[in-house]
Amino acid sequence: MRTLCASTLIGEFFVIGFAGLVAMKNPDLTQAAVWTVCGVTMLLSVLLCGMLSRPGAVQIGWALQIGLVLSGFIVPTMFILGAVFAGLWWCSVHYGRKIDAIKARWAEQAEAAAPDAA
Repeated sequence: MRTLCASTLIGEFFVIGFAGLVAMKNPDLTQAAVWTVCGVTMLLSVLLCGMLSRPGAVQIGWALQIGLVLSGFIVPTMFILGAVFAGLWWCSVHYGRKIDAIKARWAEQAEAAAPDAA
């Protein structure tokens, strides 16, 4: 699960960084608003990558995704990006857990099939 979640978070980092550059062209938004939203989100994405092995990381990831959607009130484009990334986060967690279960089952089978080395 860590690999899929980390990939999603790094993807968020880059896409939101590029979205910030595009959003700065919008005359209705200030640079401070754009970079506050984008900068904080990018920083949290990278920090969360390092925390994925810790308990509660998935819940913190959900908080980040909800924050992304809510940041659409400041930068409207973030509504769409937040929804897309929340969907990707769900897929990463859901399918990542399935992959982890399959890997654990394969490891158990390999251990059971291996002769005892005593």
